[in-house]
Amino acid sequence: MSRKFCVGGNWKMNGDKKSIQEIVDFLKKGPLDPNVEVIVGCPAPYLEYAKSLLPATISVSAQNCYKVPKGAFTGEISPAMLKDLGLNWVILGHSERRNVFGESDALVAEKTAHALEEGLSVIACIGEKLEEREAGKTEEVVYRQTQAIADKIKDWSKVVIAYEPVWAIGTGKTATPQQAQEVHEKLRAWLKSKISEKVANETRIIYGGSVTAANCKELAKSGDIDGFLVGGASLKPEFVEIVNARQ
Repeated sequence: MSRKFCVGGNWKMNGDKKSIQEIVDFLKKGPLDPNVEVIVGCPAPYLEYAKSLLPATISVSAQNCYKVPKGAFTGEISPAMLKDLGLNWVILGHSERRNVFGESDALVAEKTAHALEEGLSVIACIGEKLEEREAGKTEEVVYRQTQAIADKIKDWSKVVIAYEPVWAIGTGKTATPQQAQEVHEKLRAWLKSKISEKVANETRIIYGGSVTAANCKELAKSGDIDGFLVGGASLKPEFVEIVNARQ
């Protein structure tokens, strides 16, 4: 089975109604490769607004949600709330959630399991920090992060793994296509040995970490890179070129 190329735009804590309208305008103008699944990760207050403006061919995703349906968790949002807004996607375990807000592997795994139970699709983020890469621990870290999720879920059909080397996010440093492909290839082999060949063949592993119009085409040629999770560039018209990286 061929894996559908998937490009997510993570707007992070950026945007207002005016700038979101501008993003919608350049996405509608496109044209976007119809063979690519396009998802935009929008700040929570604007989820419904963005969804109302975007064509149905572009999915709107939350950037986070909690591990239970409701309760005394001030400031959190639940998968049930996202479903109520007609949303089908959430980004979980982004390195900023892990490293700025202290989310553990275990919490990310619990949140992923609950989101899947509630019918959401999940972009589950993993990746190593610079000191971990320099210590030769890249594989150890990404396997550990993926194992935590694997321990909590059975069905991988609605999971997209985003490999984001933390040292390449927002730094302008990008893993070379060879570095990125190497980790993606090893992750796929890990999925095959630890879970199943079917999951390894069908699960999309996308790359994040300073993806731009300038480097996306080279990255997209790699056999195990099934798309991108784009940060800052997803706020700019060049995002269209990244979506179209395989054209």
